[in-house]
Amino acid sequence: MNSKTRMIVFAVLGLILFAGAIYGVAMTAPASSALASDTTVYDNNSIDENFKFLKNIGIWFMLMLVAFLMMFIRKFEWSVLLATLLSAATSFVGYLAIQQFIFGEAWNQTLMIAGVVCAITLVIAIGVFLGTIKMWQYPILGLLFAPVYVLMELFMGGSIFGLGYATDPGGSILVHMGAAYFGLGVALAIREKKAFGEPMYTTTHSVGFVWLAAMLLWMLWPTFVTAFLPPEQVFWGIMTCYMAGVGSIIAAYVVCQVVEKKVNPLVYAYAMLAGPVAIGAPLLIVGAWGALVVGILAGALSALSFLFIHPWLCKKLGVLDVMGVHNLHGIPGWLGGIIAAVVVGSFVNIVAAFVIMFGTIIAGLIIGTILKLSRGVMPEGEAFMNDDNDFIKSEKPADA
Repeated sequence: MNSKTRMIVFAVLGLILFAGAIYGVAMTAPASSALASDTTVYDNNSIDENFKFLKNIGIWFMLMLVAFLMMFIRKFEWSVLLATLLSAATSFVGYLAIQQFIFGEAWNQTLMIAGVVCAITLVIAIGVFLGTIKMWQYPILGLLFAPVYVLMELFMGGSIFGLGYATDPGGSILVHMGAAYFGLGVALAIREKKAFGEPMYTTTHSVGFVWLAAMLLWMLWPTFVTAFLPPEQVFWGIMTCYMAGVGSIIAAYVVCQVVEKKVNPLVYAYAMLAGPVAIGAPLLIVGAWGALVVGILAGALSALSFLFIHPWLCKKLGVLDVMGVHNLHGIPGWLGGIIAAVVVGSFVNIVAAFVIMFGTIIAGLIIGTILKLSRGVMPEGEAFMNDDNDFIKSEKPADA
């Protein structure tokens, strides 16, 4: 897409957003007297709503940490952060607009949390194809993804995980599988072969950010999986989430030692989070020790997936999962869905997982095709996956 066409696209989007803003102000701004009495406009008066304030902030914090989890390529760090912000912002706004203007949802903490869960799902998904589209396409991607997520959410039973016919209170299927397979769908449509040739050199500094993000995400994960739970169920969710996380910390280390005799820092930093991913579906139907077993299985499977399944799958598909999203989110998501199905004694979760997988792949293929047709030519050689394409730098050159 040339610069003139790009300007036209942004101008059209700007007019649409401006018109939407005027409509939104006219239709939703209540009179000052109504704010005190009409809770259908801003329902933020209950203790539960105020309690969810911290969860709202916590999940936004986790979303930003996901960006740091992916910024290990030394020449491609700022771009990861900017892509995260742009895609998160527009998917969040798109989700809220759909919920208010189409479904008539009132503004409250639950709606805001659901919006950021939509955004974090997309942020996870872009890890599959990071660097293979232009930066200006990420905000458009966010707007296109929002209705996809709404449809996924409706299928799973509404914005409150687990209240539909599938058992998924912590989002193993909806969020993690949805992100992994949507991302793979986009990557399959784009088929950027140059990604295979990118050496992805790291530094101690860049990998250190990944470890810091992984450790903080591990600590904050109960905020995410208990986001929509009533207060009386929160403790159980915290307990099983942490026990699953402990299991994956141990199992990922053992697998790294057995297979490679040393710890691969990137494989370990990712696989240690597999337990919290997998526990999302069986969160409330297993006990503490059952959750530990879930975490051990998830950590081991994720680490093995990074080491063995990842190169095989990428070769078979002909596309590179840049950040290994399928290994951390797709595989443990399947594990969580299957365990929940076994414990409950129902195949509903399996059916739901297959529908989410195929549905998001198809959606990803469609949106990926749109992105491919509009992105233009990607940089070659050292310029590929490089921050220099999008940022003004003032640092001293290495050879100066």
